[in-house]
This record gives sequence, C-alpha cells and structure tokens, in this order.
Amino acid sequence: MANELDEMTGPVNKEGRDVNVIEKQIQVKVGVGSIIFEILLWVLGIIPGIVFLFMKRSAKSYLAKLQQKLQHDASQIDNYLEQRVVILSNVAKLLDKAVDLDKSTFTEIASLRSGINPNSDLNEVASKIDNMNTKINVAVERYPDLKAHQEIADAMQQNSYLQKEITAAREVYNDTVRQWNSDIFAWPTKMIVAAKQGYTTRIPFSVSSETKARARETFF
Repeated sequence: MANELDEMTGPVNKEGRDVNVIEKQIQVKVGVGSIIFEILLWVLGIIPGIVFLFMKRSAKSYLAKLQQKLQHDASQIDNYLEQRVVILSNVAKLLDKAVDLDKSTFTEIASLRSGINPNSDLNEVASKIDNMNTKINVAVERYPDLKAHQEIADAMQQNSYLQKEITAAREVYNDTVRQWNSDIFAWPTKMIVAAKQGYTTRIPFSVSSETKARARETFF
C-alpha cells in the first residue's frame, strides 16, 4: 500500500504557504444523541444517573478553574507588556536628549502608559509596542555612538529580556487555550456541560501582518 502522503511524489507548493490564526470562536453544541444518552442513564437506574450528574458537576468545576487559569496567563502577558512600555519610555527619554526622536513615539508611549485596558486586544497592544520598539531601534542604529551609552545599553538589554518573557508567556497562554479548546469538545461529560454553559473556543495569540512582513526582511 502506497503512502497517503508521499514527500517524494506528492504535490508540492514551490511558492510555499503562510499560515494565519483564524479569528473565529466556535460554540459548543450537542445533538439529540447526547440528550438520549443522558435519558438512558436514568432509565438504566438511578445510580448511573446520579453518578453522571456528579461527573457533570466535576466537569463544570474543572472548566471554571481552567477559565481562571486563562485569565491568570493573560494577566502575566499584561504585566510584561506594561513593563516593556515603561522600559521603552525610559529609552525614549534618554534618546530625546541626544537625537530628534519621532514625536509620535512619545504620543504612543503616553497612551499605553495610561494603562492597558484588560478588555483591550492584547495583539493590538503588543503590535503598537513592537512599532515603538522599531522606531527606537532605528534611532539607535542611526547613531552608533549611542550604543556606548550605558543607560541606553542597559535599557535595551532589559527590553530584549522582556520580549523573550512575553514570547514565553504567550506560549503558556496558547497552551492553556489549546487545553480549553480540546476539553470543551471532550464528549460526553465536558462537552455536554460546555454546551449548556454556552462556551466557545478561545483564540490563541497571533502576530500582525506588519510583524510578519518585518520577519521576512533582511537584517544582516
């Protein structure tokens, strides 16, 4: 029997293929089969019905705790984003004394320093911070002597560290999102509970098209 996916002869897209995160939440729904399943448990006896009832309560508690973990993981990203805004703000002030930095950078920083709204789109916030970071990096590259400035060098190092922490925190959040999206479709218990609660899938973090475009640029 031939391989279903043959890397030697199978169709190959020589142009390559990019991937994107689909911005869509899928609601959990159960059909008639699940209703019949629950009825049959009670028909078979009171014990199977009661056991499944306790299983559903346990599943509801589990999903509630998982939601709290999602909130915690998202909050961690908020914290790192906020710290990065502070660091970039300090760098911008140092640069302003030495070079004519794009004034819109200060406007963006001031807007973000007023506080990251918990209900805001974190992808959008991160994109704005990355945009500020790019402007500051461009300014530093234009004036090589600034790299020798110890305060600027320290701040840029902290900025680099925070970016790594943000990436790690996103991975943790995305892992929890994957767990949530998997568990709410685990039939019968969790899926029936999720459908009754009106739960939907969660959308993992993604990067903006601008960031993707910059990732394809030549840096060296």
